[in-house]
Amino acid sequence: MILSVRSIAVTCALGALGAALTACGGPATPPPARRAHQASATSAATTRPPTLAPGPAGLTPVFENGPRSRDRTVALTFDADMTADQGARAAAGEHFDNPRLIATLREFKVPATVFMTGRWADEYPREARDIGQDPLFEIANHSYSHYAFTKDCYGLPTVPEDRMRADVERAYAAFRTAGVRDAMPYFRFPGGCYDQRSLRTLSAAGVTAVQWDVVSGDAFATDADAVARQVLDGVRSGSVVVMHCTRSAAPATERALRTIVPELRHRGFRFVKVSELIGAAGGRHRASARSWSPRP
Repeated sequence: MILSVRSIAVTCALGALGAALTACGGPATPPPARRAHQASATSAATTRPPTLAPGPAGLTPVFENGPRSRDRTVALTFDADMTADQGARAAAGEHFDNPRLIATLREFKVPATVFMTGRWADEYPREARDIGQDPLFEIANHSYSHYAFTKDCYGLPTVPEDRMRADVERAYAAFRTAGVRDAMPYFRFPGGCYDQRSLRTLSAAGVTAVQWDVVSGDAFATDADAVARQVLDGVRSGSVVVMHCTRSAAPATERALRTIVPELRHRGFRFVKVSELIGAAGGRHRASARSWSPRP
């Protein structure tokens, strides 16, 4: 919204300048090449995804939930996890994708944000491209390797500090190779674990870190009803729900969605992507110096 207003202001200013030049005998309109450049710049400004301002000391901003307003919005997010060393398991038949879950979201017309690892995009390029080209969804960054950005994060291997930014950029490169043209400038830490060092290191990447305020509990769960209850009990206006779209690691998620979606709609909730919640936040940010891990 702010960018659109600025674009209008720039357009008005250019119009006033053109009128002044005409009165002084100058050209009434800019040359065609300049007009094309101005139109391109205005279009880019109005379509740029919303992000949060850097936190204290320039730290990467952290977003956990949208405004707790009467506009009952909720963002369902799905982590497409695959670590850099799981290729052999995929080759042996383990499924890290979940086409049926994506089909269910489409069936119910639920917009969603998929936090994808670059390794997942390498393994499933057609699915990554298909999700990325569907306006119902947006793809965001979940690192390349799904290695942790802090120590002691659920037993995950750790990315060295001097490789953190490169790992994030490698994921974006994998998306582009798969055919995803417009991945969002949002990043989710593997395991949800971060600290001041990782926030400082990623500040140059220009991303907004996205956490959550509702843990679905779907990881390795087999009881779809229990997953649905946990989500329904936790959702508030502006909530970000973390779920997974990997068959082997979250086999009950698709069935849980068939309960979650109708019930939340019955309660008056509207499903949105993370980008809409960030836009509605109006520049709020929360960048903490403490380490953080999700509650199980």
